[in-house]
Amino acid sequence: MNREDVRRAWDDVSRTYAERRDPDGSDADLIDDLLAAAPPDPAVLDIGCGDGARTLANLPNESVGIDVSRVGLGLARETVPGAQLVQGDMLQLPFASDRFDALSAYHAVFHVPREAHPAVYEEFARVLRPGRTALLTLPGGRFETVRRGWMGGEMFFSAPGRERTLAQLRAAGFTDLRTETVTDPLGSDSEMVFATLAK
Repeated sequence: MNREDVRRAWDDVSRTYAERRDPDGSDADLIDDLLAAAPPDPAVLDIGCGDGARTLANLPNESVGIDVSRVGLGLARETVPGAQLVQGDMLQLPFASDRFDALSAYHAVFHVPREAHPAVYEEFARVLRPGRTALLTLPGGRFETVRRGWMGGEMFFSAPGRERTLAQLRAAGFTDLRTETVTDPLGSDSEMVFATLAK
């Protein structure tokens, strides 16, 4: 699937995904830790915000949600009224450099082909201020597949593996990496990584 295929796929499944997720998964609790590492009144970027219920709704008003899916953003407008929402691609974030004090990317990067993940992490580093932290899902395995029947549609998943992902984050300038295993919104265990950009 190319990026336009992925956008259409998310348009198809966004409502079902929002309905089926457990709103109380422990991965959402990590947002508090992310905010604790940020300065007061931080500007936070939530990448792959979807309907906004699990991350964007728990972020400060200065935060921005970005998603490739128009349908997902439409749901976010209902869930988080007044939120700043942008349609865009994490490979080319439409923001100035050094714009944000923190960044979240839950279950998002593995919808981009794994050969492009280094460019994604470089974009994360570009828009974050030095010394600030990103929180993202750390894929445990190495895979590239299209899951048919996923949420009633089909979806592309791709990852180079845990250790290669950590190496790519370091190459992009993230020097302090801390991981934590939590329950994801679909009831499975997921590993998340706090990645702090070098000053």
